[in-house]
Amino acid sequence: MTVKPRVKGWCPGAWRPMLSGDGLLVRIRPRLGRLTAAQVKGLCAASLHFGNGLIDLTSRANLQLRGVSEDVHAALLDTLMALALLDPTPEAEGRRNIVTTPNWRPDDLTTRLHTALDAALPDLPDLPAKMGIALDTGPQPVLGDVSADFRFERSASGALILRADGAALGQQISEAQAATALTDLAHWFTKTGGAQAGRMARHLTTTPLPAQYTTTAAAARGQPLPPGPTPQGTAYGAPFGSIDARALAALMTDSQAQALRVTPWRVFLLEGARPCAPHGFVTDPADPLLHTHACPGAPACTAATVDTRALARRLARPGLHVSGCAKGCAHPRPAATTLVGNNGAFDLVENGHPWDAPRQRGLRATDLQA
Repeated sequence: MTVKPRVKGWCPGAWRPMLSGDGLLVRIRPRLGRLTAAQVKGLCAASLHFGNGLIDLTSRANLQLRGVSEDVHAALLDTLMALALLDPTPEAEGRRNIVTTPNWRPDDLTTRLHTALDAALPDLPDLPAKMGIALDTGPQPVLGDVSADFRFERSASGALILRADGAALGQQISEAQAATALTDLAHWFTKTGGAQAGRMARHLTTTPLPAQYTTTAAAARGQPLPPGPTPQGTAYGAPFGSIDARALAALMTDSQAQALRVTPWRVFLLEGARPCAPHGFVTDPADPLLHTHACPGAPACTAATVDTRALARRLARPGLHVSGCAKGCAHPRPAATTLVGNNGAFDLVENGHPWDAPRQRGLRATDLQA
């Protein structure tokens, strides 16, 4: 097995974007994962005016504008501020790494906890930049495969628990105790040297949790939200998590949706959407494009030397990952078949990570058949 390549130690935001091959990546973190119809249309207009018209759905249920040039970044920030999609400071943005179950309802436990935790973020100790919180407090947890370090979930009896990522059990708490319990667990992490590990699960491999944090199991895991009708509206899939701003704006208008909720699964939910043409978005949960992974590839990413998504569309099937390089950003997990870009060609990894030793090297796109 080869060594996993080093990745950047921070995630892009709006205040602190990341430079890629197609310009700056500017990430927006909507509260509760929700944007009103006016915010969605404003964001689409901003993507077309300041960027290249492409918006990413990220694996932490954020939205990311692509192709922004440095000379318009300040004007984009002004636009995001006017849309109420920007934290007041870079420090506030950096702390607000909360991914929320999309199944919440107004004034339910999830929304109340979100308000309480948002207010408590300034009280947390300084944590590594990639650490985050999963607010997974629907009837069943659904965010188990989503990157997070502090997980709020329900037990089988419906009780609220706080579970450290990597631990089988969590601590049963009351709603009123949630913010204090999060702060206490974060301080335990920092005081026991967790910053050197960088993430909670990695820290727990060498440092056991105190018994008080491991008393209660979470409920059985539920399923991610698929495309199709839901009690809140209609869910649509975005192949590879890539959204065309013009298509999304047209879908918002035609469906008369009231709001959009983002998810970590390359699916977005339109609240109160009326039936209409899908404008290129996926409506069939079995569509193989939703089960095929591919990063933006070259030239959008400077680490890639191959075009990934054209090939992924042609070969689309469950268990396929087409990665521009060995970092495997789109799916840093094992896959049945992984094609890894390497000096303009592809290496083939079977049942492994993108950074594992390949079975074949030097394959051209024309060598690969659908």
